[in-house]
Order: sequence, then C-alpha cells, then structure tokens
Amino acid sequence: MKRKRKAFMAVALSILVIAGCSARGGNDPASSQVDSAKSAGAAQSTETVAKPDKLKIQTSFYPMYEFTRQVAGELADVELLVPGGVEPHDWEPTPQDIQKIEESDVLVYNGAGMEGWVDQVKSAIGSGKLVTVEASQGLDLIEGTEEEHGDEHDHDHDHDHATGDHRHESGDEHAHDHGGLDPHVWLAPSLAAQEVRNIETALAKAAPDHKDKFKQNADAYISKLNQLDQEFKEGLAKANRKDFITQHAAFGYLAKQYGLTQVPIAGLSPDQEPSAEQMTEVIKFAKEHKVKTIFFETLVSSKVADAIASEIGAKTAVLNPIEGLTEEDEANKRDYLALMRINLESLQAALNE
Repeated sequence: MKRKRKAFMAVALSILVIAGCSARGGNDPASSQVDSAKSAGAAQSTETVAKPDKLKIQTSFYPMYEFTRQVAGELADVELLVPGGVEPHDWEPTPQDIQKIEESDVLVYNGAGMEGWVDQVKSAIGSGKLVTVEASQGLDLIEGTEEEHGDEHDHDHDHDHATGDHRHESGDEHAHDHGGLDPHVWLAPSLAAQEVRNIETALAKAAPDHKDKFKQNADAYISKLNQLDQEFKEGLAKANRKDFITQHAAFGYLAKQYGLTQVPIAGLSPDQEPSAEQMTEVIKFAKEHKVKTIFFETLVSSKVADAIASEIGAKTAVLNPIEGLTEEDEANKRDYLALMRINLESLQAALNE
C-alpha cells in the first residue's frame, strides 16, 4: 500500500511539472494538453474564484483548517484538502490538489511528520508566492520512543508500546514517516494555541496590511483555547486514576500536559496492528489495574479495542484525535472546541470509574 501511495505521488508530481512547463510556454503535445485543460478549468471556475482582496489558503486536515479559519476570519477563503471522514495519515494529494496548492497564497500544515507528502509538494512547486507554515514549528515535540506520561505514576509495565514506540517486531510498513516524532500536538489546548500563533504570523506575512486583524482574531481564539486548557486542568486534577488505554498513541501531549499516562495498544499510526505479545501485555496491564474502559477513535476500526474489552469484561468508548469531522459531527455543528470538551467528559468518566 505504501509503495502504491509513493507511485501515485510520483505521477501527481510529474503532472505538476508538466503543467509548470506548459505555463512557461513548452511546445510538446503533453504541455499543450495540460494548458488546454487549465484553460477549460479556469473558464468553468470563474464564478467561484476568490475575491482579489482575499487570501486563498489551503490547509492539510481539520485542526489546521479550523485554526486557520479562526485567524483569517473574513479576510481569506480557507479550504480543506483532506475530505471529511478520511483518515489524514493515509491521504495523498491528487494532481488537482497539488494544482490548488500551487495556485494558493498560503499552505498551512501541522508538520512533525503528519503530512508525509508535504516536502515533495513544496519542492515541486518551488519558492514562488506560496507562503507555507508548519504550525508545529518551535514546539517541544515528543519523541515517539520516549515515555509520554506527565508524572512518575507507579506502573510496573515495561512494554515498548506504553512509551508510544511506533516500531513493530513484524517489520511492517504501517508506521508512516513521522520521523520518530509524535505529531498530535493539537490535542493539548496550550500547544494548539501556539499553533494558532504560528498561523497568525504566516498570514501576516502573506497579507501585511491585515496583520492587526489577524492578531485580533488569533487573540480571541487563543483566549478560548486558554479557557479550554483550564477546564482540562480542573476536570482532571482530582481523577481517581491517571492512566488510560487507547487504541493508538495519539494522546501523548494531552497526557503530558495534565499529568496522565497514556497506554497505547499500538504506536503512532492508527492503522498499525499490534503484535500478539503487545495485545497480551495490554490485557495483563488492564486486568492488574482494573481498567474498565478501552478507548478507540473515530475514522478507524475499533476491532482491536473491542477485542481487549471483550477479554477483560470492559466497555469501549471514543477518545477523539480530532483528525477529521464525521458526518455526525458536521450534522451537530461540532467544532474543535466542542469535540475537545467531549474528550474531557470521556476521560473524566473513565478515570473516575
């Protein structure tokens, strides 16, 4: 599957290069065809083109879209590249997506290895007018192989998956190219606030005349994130237990911020299958610590969490990594703040059973 994605990216980038040659006036037939396609596409989309005074922004996946939308306000047309309901770890841009990025003013992505495609796309597009922002730039990132707990809570388990290690004994290639780093910084509100500030800086660079408005918008949203952070601190401070089991290691930053211990069944990738040994270790840990809830996530199968819950007589519940909105989320108009508060309620329930 990974080789297929790489092949697809190669084709997509080749198309982008051909399109670039066409724009420079190449005379080969392929260039002419791409040029004609671009002209036809431009004619069809005349009515939907952004207003000249607005920034055109592409964002990688939902949290980046939401944070950027909050900062930009009415001063930009913000688009989401990864469609709703799609797991962003597995997504790759189509030639049409790459062309949209090339034609935009700003590209916002999380970084820390979350978007494995972004370096190739940036390299192919070159250093034209596009302003890019890696929202996690400058944050204190967690190594995927290090302990991801926030205190020295006493645990007698020493298995690798409890540290967030995303390596597999089987040597499969589901781990994705995170570069050893945990990219899920948006799940800690205080770190999400830093990402918002990085986005503000980038938008001010792209449209300096509006920097004051961008700062005003960012300040207002960061105030909401600070309130959310305070709710998590107060809501989790007196929890009866400090450890929780989750299907994959997406909640290291959240755990670190609030003095919790994440015990992931598998590693950083949501489609990573745990080994039989890992399953046995988690089941042993759950029984010894009388865990009554096994968390799984939206957008991926819950079969691993279901299997462990069945083995120990526990229930399952959702802890949302907020990598994309489901149809239910959209129908109920749930945004990042609402979903994080649902996560808080879920954690409080599980940690106080």
